[in-house]
Amino acid sequence: MTNPPLLTPADVTLLMVDQQAGLAFGVGSIDRQMLVNNVIALARTAKTFQLPVVVSTSASKVYSGPLMPSIRSVLGDVPSLERRNMNAWEDQAVRDEIEKTGRRKLLVSGLLTEACVSFPVLSALADGYEVSVVADTCGGITPESHALALRRMEAAGATMTSWLQVLLELQRDWTRKETYDGARAIVEGHAGGYGIGLAYARDMIHPV
Repeated sequence: MTNPPLLTPADVTLLMVDQQAGLAFGVGSIDRQMLVNNVIALARTAKTFQLPVVVSTSASKVYSGPLMPSIRSVLGDVPSLERRNMNAWEDQAVRDEIEKTGRRKLLVSGLLTEACVSFPVLSALADGYEVSVVADTCGGITPESHALALRRMEAAGATMTSWLQVLLELQRDWTRKETYDGARAIVEGHAGGYGIGLAYARDMIHPV
């Protein structure tokens, strides 16, 4: 199987599933603070590159809580589509929003990897979508069950990626001025040592 072509801002939609505190409490596959950092970076990336974003939540009134406020502050007025089914792909409102974009490539981020991430990914693949799972913005109950869910999705045809790879793939050329400032700010704010290095280069290294 050949690898899909590189993502461009014009051809991809971001689906964010159940990024809610009540579910984040159960995450054991990644440090929760790092998980939130990564999800915020991905949300900022989507806004910088003007990607359509579809947000779905579940049990927000009785267990999981709303979309985490730090993520909501980035996404602004993007609506949260509440559903009952674990599989967002089986929720008509979610499907309608994705289909409205007219795009056949999906980025998927969510909680928990074992169910509410893997189920819609497997279903979207079966319906002919190209799906990239932003694995470091997903969390599972244990490292082992998270890894097994990623393996299952990859075996079915999904591509595994990270938020930083998504950002760099969409930017690709640092001379693209329209997204340069936004992309660089995200890297500096969320990419650890790489971001520190970019900030250092900006502030300390000057042409002779």
